[in-house]
Amino acid sequence: MIISASYKTDIPTFYGEWFMNRLRAGYCKMVNPYNRRVIRVSLQRENVEGIVFWTKNVGPFLQHLPEVKQRGFPFILQHTINGYPRVLEQSVVDAQKAVAHLRQVSDAFGPRVCVWRYDTIINSSLTPREYHIDTFSRLAKSLEGATDEVVISFAHLYQKTLRNMEKAAKEHGFTWSDPADDWKRSLAAELVSIAAGHRIRLTVCSQPQFIMPGCYEARCVDADRLTDVVGNQVKAGLKGNRKECGCFESRDIGEYDTCPHGCVYCYAVQNQALAKARYKQHDPMGESLFPLPADAVESAKNDGQLGLFGEADNR
Repeated sequence: MIISASYKTDIPTFYGEWFMNRLRAGYCKMVNPYNRRVIRVSLQRENVEGIVFWTKNVGPFLQHLPEVKQRGFPFILQHTINGYPRVLEQSVVDAQKAVAHLRQVSDAFGPRVCVWRYDTIINSSLTPREYHIDTFSRLAKSLEGATDEVVISFAHLYQKTLRNMEKAAKEHGFTWSDPADDWKRSLAAELVSIAAGHRIRLTVCSQPQFIMPGCYEARCVDADRLTDVVGNQVKAGLKGNRKECGCFESRDIGEYDTCPHGCVYCYAVQNQALAKARYKQHDPMGESLFPLPADAVESAKNDGQLGLFGEADNR
C-alpha cells in the first residue's frame, strides 16, 4: 500500500513529529468518516510500498527526511508553491523560501522525488491571468533542474469553497470569478509552453477537459515515480479518489479541517477557526492525528475492527 500524507492536511508542516513517532511505532489509527469505525493502518516497511508527502512548506520536515530514507521508505514530495497574496494564503511560507527548500530536497534525494504543484489556480482581481503568467514563469525558472513535473488545477468550487472565497473577498475588497473553460484551456496551453522551456512537464490534476497538447493527466500518487526513486517495481493499481482522478491506489492518513495554513480556496477546510481549534487538540504522541471519538473507539472494540487497513485484528 502507498501511504498518502496527506491531501487532507499538511502533515510535513504541522504534524511531522507525530508522523515520525507513528513511523517508528509501525502503525497509526484513524476513523473511517463514513462508518465511524477505527482503522489501524500499518506503517511497517513490509506493508508500505512508498509514501507521498503533500505540503506547502517542507521546511519543518527537512530534518526528518533522512530518517524516512534510512528506514527504507521511498517517498515523493508533492509541494505546492503558488506565490499568492496573503489574503488568499494567510500563513503559507514565502515562495522563495519554499523554492529553496524544494531545491534542498532535490539536491539531497534527487529531482524525481520532487513534484511542484501550482494549484489551485484562482482568477481574481489580485491574481488575474497576467499574474499567473508572470508568477508561474518566475517560479518555473527558479525550479529548473530541481523537478521535472508541475501539476496544475483550477478551483473546484464546492459549497464551502464558495462560502470562504466570498467571505474573504468581502473582508479584503477583491473580486473573483470562475472563468469559462476556454479561459482555463488558454492559460493551461501557455503554462505548458513556459514549463517546457524550463525542462518541466506540465500535468493536470483531475480535470481532463483542460489537458492541452503537450501536457498530461496528473498521477499525484504515482507508483511509477516511486519505482524510479527506489529502483524497484512499486506495485499498485490505478484507483483514484474520484472518477476524474488518475492516481494509483493509496491510504490517506490525514483528516479534513485540520490545516491552519489559511488558504481561502482550500477544499479540505470548512473554516479556519475550526482548523485552528482542532490543531490545538493535536497530541504528537497520540496513536491518531487527533483524539479518536469515543463512539468510534467503542464501536471498533465491540466489532473487532482494529486491524491492518481496517481488517480484524485479534492480537
